[in-house]
Amino acid sequence: MITTADTIRKLTCEHLTQRNGLLFGQCIKAVGWIGGTVPDCAGIIELPTTDVAGAGFAVGAALAGRRPIFVVRYQGFMWLNASPLVNYAAKSKAVWNQPCPVFIRAIGMEGNGIGHTASGTLHSLFMHTPGLKVAAPMTPGEYKQVWTNFLLSNDSVYCSEHRRSFAVDFEMPDKLIPGADITIIAISAARLELPVVRRKLEERGILCNIFGLVWLKPFSPSEALLMSLQVTGLGLVIDTDHEICGAARSLAYDLTMATGVPVHAMGRDDRVCGASASTENVTPSVERIVESVKSILKGVRT
Repeated sequence: MITTADTIRKLTCEHLTQRNGLLFGQCIKAVGWIGGTVPDCAGIIELPTTDVAGAGFAVGAALAGRRPIFVVRYQGFMWLNASPLVNYAAKSKAVWNQPCPVFIRAIGMEGNGIGHTASGTLHSLFMHTPGLKVAAPMTPGEYKQVWTNFLLSNDSVYCSEHRRSFAVDFEMPDKLIPGADITIIAISAARLELPVVRRKLEERGILCNIFGLVWLKPFSPSEALLMSLQVTGLGLVIDTDHEICGAARSLAYDLTMATGVPVHAMGRDDRVCGASASTENVTPSVERIVESVKSILKGVRT
């Protein structure tokens, strides 16, 4: 089966060898070729993890017409690499009428004791930036969709990847059932929890419709999603990023305004991630999601 990692590697190889593309990345070859997503071919410029100038190199390459890929192996490091991307690549077309398309591979990782700096997923932060598209693909087909959008436009794309997606070798279609009690919408790695969530809720007599979001900005909810919310009368957006000031709350608000239906939000806690199992701050667990859904429904039914 073709995995998301296989897909990323193939698309990258085609870009570097057939489109005169470039890939800038931190410790690409030194540590596992980023989980098998980077091909061994020409066009790779390897940067040290401590480097903060790489994003500027990528911006310069984009202005020269190379359509570069810029890889940050831990999304937590985006705080150190963001300035050229948000202040130039994202705004260049609007301010100077000069497109500056960079494909930003920001790779989320959590757990495994990696601590407060490297851990986490930060796509919400980049949704604030005008001129920057933000996507969170999890499957091979979704990644192709996001990549094709980048090639066909002159915009920079912040591709919020998650390490857990690399092994995915299947698609995740939306699931709707008659008589559903709530519509659950998930982003990034939170989507991987939903099959178990759905089963555990069914055991408790709770039925749910399930949707996955790929494009966070621009956000254009499908008619099926809007209809599901109107039918169930309740929604919950779950994200791998922080809940406070995050994508989950922002998109929940948009969906509430579009449908008049209360849509709740859920994400990582507002606390620093530690390096031990007891202090890590990760994607909401199956148990936490189930309890949240029960609490939401209890509030409505009482």
